[in-house]
Amino acid sequence: MTDMKLDPKVFAILKEKIQMIETAEGAIYLVGPIRLPVSLYEETFIFNWYCWLSLDEVTEDYESIIEKLSSANLAEYQQSSVLVYGDFENDADALIRMHSICHTGDIFGSKRCDCGYQLKQSMKRITDHGTGALFYLANHEGRGIGLFSKAMAYVLQENGYDTVEANERLGYVDDSRNYGDAIAVLQALRTKPVILMTNNPKKVDAIEKAGLQIASRTSLWGDESEYNANYLQTKIDRSGHLKDGEDIVHVKP
Repeated sequence: MTDMKLDPKVFAILKEKIQMIETAEGAIYLVGPIRLPVSLYEETFIFNWYCWLSLDEVTEDYESIIEKLSSANLAEYQQSSVLVYGDFENDADALIRMHSICHTGDIFGSKRCDCGYQLKQSMKRITDHGTGALFYLANHEGRGIGLFSKAMAYVLQENGYDTVEANERLGYVDDSRNYGDAIAVLQALRTKPVILMTNNPKKVDAIEKAGLQIASRTSLWGDESEYNANYLQTKIDRSGHLKDGEDIVHVKP
């Protein structure tokens, strides 16, 4: 594809739904909200969907950004997004989940991990709560090593290595995920404290270091089986994850 000239009528529609969030590395371009009816446990819930793209270029000339996208091979890149439910900006209590993509768990329903379970449960909890947001982080596959490397890590796991050892033997650290862009989008959508769904203290730490207040943390643990028992135990023993305890544990007084 080649660079295109955008129809003024098309741009007039799009520009109302695009905003720029400047970062230390460039800018995040956020498009939305977009009304998205979602089927969840045999019910339909209406979310507002946003998607974002991180670029080195910092400009409010959104027309030029859009025109360049047609010649970029964006299918080779991962763009993350967020599902927002209820009055996320203004409600006093909002439940959030920073969910790392898991191709095998989220799409295929693999039982080797608990990711697919956590994805559906977090969406259900958000709708039950009434307000919240699910951040779906598409560049986090395999805790940041990518899908092909994750497949190789699975081969090693089938030969006696745990999840941490497999990543390390392939030359990676246990967890290289970065939450900076997601936190910047969160700050653009909401400034009030949030309730964080996670078992991972690193997520709590990343959000607090960015200056956002976490009102409390709630565990998201379950779907234990013979297929993922070692995986879940390694999360606790090697990666510092917190097993299910009280429904909500206050991080700060």
